[in-house]
Amino acid sequence: MEHSEPKPHSRWPSVIWLIRHGQSAGNVARDEAHEGGLHRIALDHRDVDVQLSALGMDQARALGHWFARGEEGHRPEVILSSPYVRAVQTTELFREAGGCPADLGICIDERLREKEFGILDGLTTLGIRDLQPDQAEFRRLLGKFYHRPPGGESWVDVIFRLRALLDTVSLHYAGKRVMIVAHQVVVLCMRYVLEQMTEAQILGIDAEGDVANCAVTQYRFDPEAGRMALERYNVVAPMERDGTPSTQEPDQMVAARG
Repeated sequence: MEHSEPKPHSRWPSVIWLIRHGQSAGNVARDEAHEGGLHRIALDHRDVDVQLSALGMDQARALGHWFARGEEGHRPEVILSSPYVRAVQTTELFREAGGCPADLGICIDERLREKEFGILDGLTTLGIRDLQPDQAEFRRLLGKFYHRPPGGESWVDVIFRLRALLDTVSLHYAGKRVMIVAHQVVVLCMRYVLEQMTEAQILGIDAEGDVANCAVTQYRFDPEAGRMALERYNVVAPMERDGTPSTQEPDQMVAARG
């Protein structure tokens, strides 16, 4: 079913799709560290350079196939991606699979990067408790929304940069179909901003479960309300259609969620 485009004076895109990258090697290493009772995740390079796993590649292709079949009515006209390798790879494989025109450029925007974890980077939940007990206690007292580890970010810090990103989107891509490929915390924080949520509301959604790799969260412009309206959240239909397993491991180097 085709949807009418928003009125020309709208400053919002006609559609925004929020996509979490495919399963990464970091997700796999995190699970192994957790199961082994280790303090640190076994990776020998920066989080920004972590690549997709073989399954993550399949998930990205499945997403592209789903859009190519026209089940969304339209393919994206604009793609914004986190600079992290796993997000860029997801976007490139999506494009190769026909999810958007082959000549569509990918706009890398650093404001879509993963939440930064500072001194907690690479630690498992056990590692944080045993090696950084002060930070574990600060996080317990402040909550994940406001806790900022030294050298890292809180959810509020991520939200601050995403508000600036949405200003850019509304300035340059009004009326366009925009896809954003990023990370779990970014998807949740975008929901917080777009739906004008409270801390309790977004943390309640987070507590219900992780955002699945390559799951689709979709907003469409509501001309009467003058804002983007949520149409679907965390939908794994692309993987189900292609028979590709879906995964929902936490999207971060730190094994503790968010």
